[in-house]
Amino acid sequence: MRRALPGGAVPGGALPGGALPGGAVTVRVSIGALAGVVGFLAFVEFTSGVLQGYYTPMLTNIARHLGIHDADVNWLEGTQLMLSALVVPAFAKFGDMIGHKRMLLISTAITGAAAFVLPFTDSFAVFLIGWALMGFYVVWLPLEIALIWLRARRMQGRSTITARAAGLLVAALESGAIIGALAGGALVDALPLSVVLLVPAVMIVICFVVVLFGVRESPEPTGGVFDTTGLVLISLALIAFTGGLSLLRLNGPADPLSWLVVALGVALVVPFVLWELRQDDPLIDVRMFRSPALGPVFLTAGLFGVSVLGAQAPLSTFARTDPAVYGYGLGTTGFATSLIIGVYLVAMITGALLYPVASRLATPRISLIVAAVLVGIGFLLFLPLHSTYLQVIVNMVVVGLGSGALVAALPAAAASAAAHTQTGVATGLTNSVKTVGGAIASCVFGIALLNSVASTGAAAEGTAGSFAGYLTVWVVCGVTALAAAALLLVVPKTAFSDTGSPAASPDEPAAD
Repeated sequence: MRRALPGGAVPGGALPGGALPGGAVTVRVSIGALAGVVGFLAFVEFTSGVLQGYYTPMLTNIARHLGIHDADVNWLEGTQLMLSALVVPAFAKFGDMIGHKRMLLISTAITGAAAFVLPFTDSFAVFLIGWALMGFYVVWLPLEIALIWLRARRMQGRSTITARAAGLLVAALESGAIIGALAGGALVDALPLSVVLLVPAVMIVICFVVVLFGVRESPEPTGGVFDTTGLVLISLALIAFTGGLSLLRLNGPADPLSWLVVALGVALVVPFVLWELRQDDPLIDVRMFRSPALGPVFLTAGLFGVSVLGAQAPLSTFARTDPAVYGYGLGTTGFATSLIIGVYLVAMITGALLYPVASRLATPRISLIVAAVLVGIGFLLFLPLHSTYLQVIVNMVVVGLGSGALVAALPAAAASAAAHTQTGVATGLTNSVKTVGGAIASCVFGIALLNSVASTGAAAEGTAGSFAGYLTVWVVCGVTALAAAALLLVVPKTAFSDTGSPAASPDEPAAD
């Protein structure tokens, strides 16, 4: 542990700025200063973006390669989200305890190893395992936001610094997603799928080297003893819950056994909560969910996960569906589908970069509310406007503006509202709850689309389901986003700002 200097500065951990009398630190919030804070983390998010955008235009090709129906693509999404929900709490807690860079390296190594499985198998089971293990990348952004917040916590304007840095990271993420989507769409139309699937694996290897040599470890890890019992309890709850959802997909919503397994998963949360309340250093401080600032943020993240994670596969398969055969869809090629994704991601970059500007003009809370409303409006616009390429583009721009702001804002908001010893856990929880919301939505959407296929007799070879299934997707995404906006109305007005940040702990001087 490094000894603190007078005024609370930490050797090697301070950010650019000048010392004032009494040891306070002042920092000009500028692009130059933010570049020093973000450093090589931007490349990590660029790689994350490539992973998120690259595969989407080729989901139909992957389905044909594996010999599965388009509706079964949701299994890939659902299993990856389920695993992500399991690993984020553990990796976020370990980040607080032993260092966030160390956990970045471990998660990157696992993601890379899994990515190298995909090009060399045509077995759906093996592909599904590899795809699920790639879900470890979901912990990257929470760990990065925790790194930035901990380096900025002794500075004036730390919430603003974190929000702007988060915006830059999300801009890097979505830039990677744009390039990944465009490259994926173009390559899948020109090269064998096995060759196309090698590209992300190589990118992850480069990312590992960048983290190893370019990222500094977070200052002063908290140490402590890992709550293994808590991890086992929450893992059992999540496995039972998501397993029950998977059974619902297989057996249909009328199957009582499936609902019993879902109920078991919910019931297993109770012993986990009781155990965590008795721990001095819990895996997840469940009291955070009672916080008037953090509670609505976590719920918002879950509702946001429905659209930003659960709707990806249905939107892709809808665009690829041939309207001449089924009477709906756009009938796009892989590259044309990637252009839709690219425009959507440009809108997300814009939303992420505008969020800190909007927060200064209004408040972070109001900016979050507006972002959630934009997501809701964008998806509900699909109900009347879905028959042309331009209509879909317009809808996705509206969704993208709100989604980009929320992706950047939610972990930054959680960091600013949490105690400094729980920074990684708080930012990780936004992703954990978001992935749970996405996993639930993926299952629900899969059921809706499969039931639509069964009821209409549509051939599964060309699409994931009938038009009624896609209507369900759009309505659920729109309504959940508007519900998130309503939840944020009860958050304290000064939440997520520097004046509304939690008070410093007794052993930590106030940063502002």
